[in-house]
Amino acid sequence: MAFDKITEKVLGIIAGEGFKQEGAYNVRYNGTALCHGDTEHIKIKRKQDTQGIDVYISAEVQGEQVHIPVVVSASGMTDVVYNDFYIAGGADVHIIAGCGIHNAGCNDTRHDGIHTFHVGPGANVKYEEKHYGEGEGTGAKILNPVTRILLEEDAVFTLETTQIEGVDSTKRETEVVLGAGAKLFATEKLMTHDRQEAVSNVDVVLEGDGSSAQIISRSVAKGESVQTFHPRAIGKAGCHAHIQCDSILMEQARVVSIPEIDASHLDAAIVHEAAIGRINNDQLMKLRTLGLTEEEAEGVIVEAFLN
Repeated sequence: MAFDKITEKVLGIIAGEGFKQEGAYNVRYNGTALCHGDTEHIKIKRKQDTQGIDVYISAEVQGEQVHIPVVVSASGMTDVVYNDFYIAGGADVHIIAGCGIHNAGCNDTRHDGIHTFHVGPGANVKYEEKHYGEGEGTGAKILNPVTRILLEEDAVFTLETTQIEGVDSTKRETEVVLGAGAKLFATEKLMTHDRQEAVSNVDVVLEGDGSSAQIISRSVAKGESVQTFHPRAIGKAGCHAHIQCDSILMEQARVVSIPEIDASHLDAAIVHEAAIGRINNDQLMKLRTLGLTEEEAEGVIVEAFLN
């Protein structure tokens, strides 16, 4: 299927160079499933009772990708979608999602993606999600994702979420439950500017013995934007968890970091740390001596920090 220029551009940003209309994929556009494809061991089925899809990934999947990008370009639209992923035990899969909003009108445009992952024993899942907003209109670009992850014994889940730019308001809710021996590696990267607002709440419940979680947030706040990050690790068994929040504060922005740990088992070991600060002047001076302007030097530092 041929896409218009706006959709092509947004897909290139949120889905990356790896996206093609091949293999397992589903493209959602302005509230409808535009096109999709299956493979021998990955099946995508449209829900019958509500908006969204069910994705079935069998144990035979080893190293395959699934692309599920969303593009919203209709000003004033509120798009709510429920996607469920059923990953069989032993599978190894890379799921690449993302939502881009192009708002050229005066009304707010909003997308709420509710994703639930049912991950079988010993499965290995990498999930990437990118958010992006653009458009010359005065209407806001709003993204409110909900991510629920249920990990059975010895499952491994790598969660990478990135807010690139242009999103006026976002509230992210992430809920993870880990069984025995399960592992979570979660990294959030966030950029806000102007008067944008971003809230991220992360609840990780370590229910099984030997489970572990690493939660890292790296963010940059510019202009008069406001960020709030509230990760919570709850240890109900012999487990290990580490929360790390690092933020760069610029101009008149504000960052609130609230790492929380909650242990109810003698063998639960949970650590948290948080740091908020400005760009290091020594780094700026060093880059300036190489011929960069102050703005260029700041850009280099911010890019390196988020990557």
